[in-house]
Amino acid sequence: MSELSDNPNLNEINAYKKKINWGDIPAIYHLAASSISEVDGILTHGFDSPFKQLLDSSNWNLGLLGAKKAPTGKITLANKPKISLYHSMTEQHYELHCYPIVNDERVLQAQLNNPLCPFIIWTPDTMQILFRLNSLVPFIVYTFQQGDKADYALIRFANKRVDELIQLLAQSFDIINIKGYSVAEFCQEIYRKHSQGQSTDSSDKPNNMEN
Repeated sequence: MSELSDNPNLNEINAYKKKINWGDIPAIYHLAASSISEVDGILTHGFDSPFKQLLDSSNWNLGLLGAKKAPTGKITLANKPKISLYHSMTEQHYELHCYPIVNDERVLQAQLNNPLCPFIIWTPDTMQILFRLNSLVPFIVYTFQQGDKADYALIRFANKRVDELIQLLAQSFDIINIKGYSVAEFCQEIYRKHSQGQSTDSSDKPNNMEN
């Protein structure tokens, strides 16, 4: 592989990284790529996850959602479950958080058989964090300081995959709002701060992680 395609998958990015670094992959890249790989396969991996649990309609409050059962047995909903999403950036990790909406407000506490909650059971300790990208934040900082083309491609891939998973949720849920910095917005903020301190070579860095 001499160059990356316009829309490379994770395996292609990893192979390119290995090629341009003569097989010597930095630990910080390996940590980020491994975590992104887990999220990339979140729907196909055999193990359960909060993201997959959220899509399990057996925990939805069908009465609240106006469920109707057809003679064929198929259940249709008059309303989608309402949720709020939050992009969380810690010093180390990116997380996508989810909150049920009750009375037009996001709920932070556990819920059990609340007729106004879109879920029969809601336990924040096990359900709020839909997924985590470990070590993504220091990897983004590292990339803007000394990253190569593969590093930037990995960040773009992570942003794209998060967006795709949110779009998947939007098919089943009424997402009232999405707050916090997305991966792309966080990168743009890092780029802005980096550019202020690098007056000469910052123009060589891509400033739009979504392209």
